[in-house]
Amino acid sequence: MLKQRVITAAVLLALLLPALFAASPWPFAVLTLLMVGAAGWEWGRLNSASPALSIVMGVVLAAACVLALAGGWIRPGPSPAWWLACGVWVLGGGVALRVGPLAWPGLPRAARWLLGLVLLWTAWLALASAKVVGTPFLLSLFALVWVADISAYFGGRAFGRRKLALAISPGKSWEGVWSGMVGVLVLAGVWIYVDRATQTTSPSVFTLLLNRLDVGGLALALVFLSAMSVVGDLIESLVKRAAGAKDSSGLLPGHGGVLDRIDALLPVLPIAMALSFV
Repeated sequence: MLKQRVITAAVLLALLLPALFAASPWPFAVLTLLMVGAAGWEWGRLNSASPALSIVMGVVLAAACVLALAGGWIRPGPSPAWWLACGVWVLGGGVALRVGPLAWPGLPRAARWLLGLVLLWTAWLALASAKVVGTPFLLSLFALVWVADISAYFGGRAFGRRKLALAISPGKSWEGVWSGMVGVLVLAGVWIYVDRATQTTSPSVFTLLLNRLDVGGLALALVFLSAMSVVGDLIESLVKRAAGAKDSSGLLPGHGGVLDRIDALLPVLPIAMALSFV
């Protein structure tokens, strides 16, 4: 399993990094369109769609992203879509986590399908727009989620006592969540120092938020983003548990599916755009 995970991670990085740093935006756009289409297919499978309909859902989602790209919707700056996604994740996520996995299948299937596709579409819009802001901005968002997850894992193993959501993800603890937040705050401090030392003209999300919100506002924003990364992870775990599935699919050997790898990013991307641009 470990060997599979390492090989898959190496292949993903070999695809992602050249696309991310390419002079043309198209390699990154094509790669992420394939990923979001696969995520749409996985969402359908986890929510009782037939195999054929799940494929259609993935294709429709990717087509909707292409239309947004062609329509000029991919751009830095404020957008009502970011705040709409923020509201849905905060309110809807809270309700979903409160009712738990047993109540999820009781919701109308069409509503579940539409909700997932809309949230995936909005996350892709935020991802593509973040790339337009600048590669350092997008990389810092990735790093925020990765550091929150890694810090939560090790903090939970070392200090975890109180379970966060036993019915959804038994391994998560409150101590892990707090450790993730501390890790992100430390990351922000280091990244801001590097931004200032190098006098970069393309700031990270941390520097941009600091310039907008000052130190106190930055800390609150980062704690909120860290918390929402946990919500994204828990929501996907809830849907998988309701479906009786261990992974969203087997597309990524050793890692599960695309949704298993991007779940924490789904709320963070649009919310970070909302906080960064008003």
